[in-house]
Amino acid sequence: MLFPTLTFGLFFLILYAVAWAVRASNEWRKILLLLASWVFYGAWDWRFVALLIGSAILNWGTARLIARAEEPAVRKALVVAGVAANLLILGFFKYFDFFVEQAGLVLAAAGWERDLPLFQIILPVGVSFFTFQGISYVVDVHRGRVPAAGLLDITLLMSFFPHLVAGPIVRASDLLPQFERTPRLTRGMAAMGLLLILWGLFKKAVVASELSVGLVDPVFFDPSAHGRLDLIAAAYGYAVQIYCDFSAYSDMAIGIAALLGYRFPHNFNQPYRAVSLQDFWRRWHISLSSWLRDYLYIPLGGSRGGTLYICRNLMITMLLGGLWHGAKWTFLIWGGLHGLVLSLERLWRDATPESWPTLPRPIGILITFHIVTLGWIFFRADSLDTALTYFGGLGRLDPAMVTVTPLAVALILFGLAIHFTPRHLIQGIAFQVRRIPAPLIGLGVGATILLIDAMRFEGVAPFIYYQF
Repeated sequence: MLFPTLTFGLFFLILYAVAWAVRASNEWRKILLLLASWVFYGAWDWRFVALLIGSAILNWGTARLIARAEEPAVRKALVVAGVAANLLILGFFKYFDFFVEQAGLVLAAAGWERDLPLFQIILPVGVSFFTFQGISYVVDVHRGRVPAAGLLDITLLMSFFPHLVAGPIVRASDLLPQFERTPRLTRGMAAMGLLLILWGLFKKAVVASELSVGLVDPVFFDPSAHGRLDLIAAAYGYAVQIYCDFSAYSDMAIGIAALLGYRFPHNFNQPYRAVSLQDFWRRWHISLSSWLRDYLYIPLGGSRGGTLYICRNLMITMLLGGLWHGAKWTFLIWGGLHGLVLSLERLWRDATPESWPTLPRPIGILITFHIVTLGWIFFRADSLDTALTYFGGLGRLDPAMVTVTPLAVALILFGLAIHFTPRHLIQGIAFQVRRIPAPLIGLGVGATILLIDAMRFEGVAPFIYYQF
């Protein structure tokens, strides 16, 4: 079930009405939200609802055992087992066929060619997000940051449909305290939620989808058939598309949760304004970058120790972050590129005297944006060969017909303008909207949805992060 569809709109309107009708009983309200979340997830494939439930039971039980254990060695063994079980779920569905295929290639290269079993495993939507959420919960219980919660709350935490399939990764410490009390919907929350949903709908349906269909997909499908200008335009186009697409999902998830009375953390903070790659990861997919920092980078040693030790931790973190996105060499290279640049930034910062002048901010932004955009080529390419062909085309001097349209260029520029729209602008609009009578707000929302529907491209493409 996709957010920008009539099916989801009807689903949410019914759920919204019923959820606030039963608000007198918080427990029954949570049960309703849980059942609705399973319906939402089951609309894609009912078979994997059992996986979602099983994962929640696994993490609930592990956390309970950790909370009851008194011996540090037992607690450590339990948290290791819980993390390993979550990684086993993720590894089987996401990486089994990839590693079997790579093992087959290694054996063939050594002259020991074998027919290894490939199961053609279906990847459950959102498996990376809900397994990471389970890991963070188990680890936080072990660290004493959150208490072990009840089965209903943990199951709802991992199944709650607004963030289930593409994040943000909402931690137990953020959401469980909200589940413990009956939520309230203020006019400010409602206004902000509606505006975020409309803003996300516009970015996804109009900007991201049109860039995808009209420019990015055709060029990345066959880079060799396009000239340098098309390749450059598609690279910039994908940088805008992935931001508008993913930030749109986060905005809509935050807005939907707000209308149900819950607060999600923000997931983007104008990432293309970053003056360094470290700054970029403080602004891009904040819930994932902070997760990698707290549950991978810091346990590896973080910024403790010497510079080379820190660079090793950065590289491992980003390589595993790349692998988290998918079982392809292109994702590993993308993560390795980010890890390399982060390491170089650290080496440069430690090697240069404090008296040296810093790089002017506009130049830092320009350099960082282009490093990120070059990395997106590996991220978007469906294979390493496609990525290499793409980079080869960027250096090709032979003339070719330019197919990029003025509309695509306009959308790229418009998308960048959207990116630089400050968050407090939407907050200011929400402050004004909350004063408007509810019937007029309803009419305005309906008219805006109809306008977006008239502007959007035919059909609804899945969000990019659905595949992760």
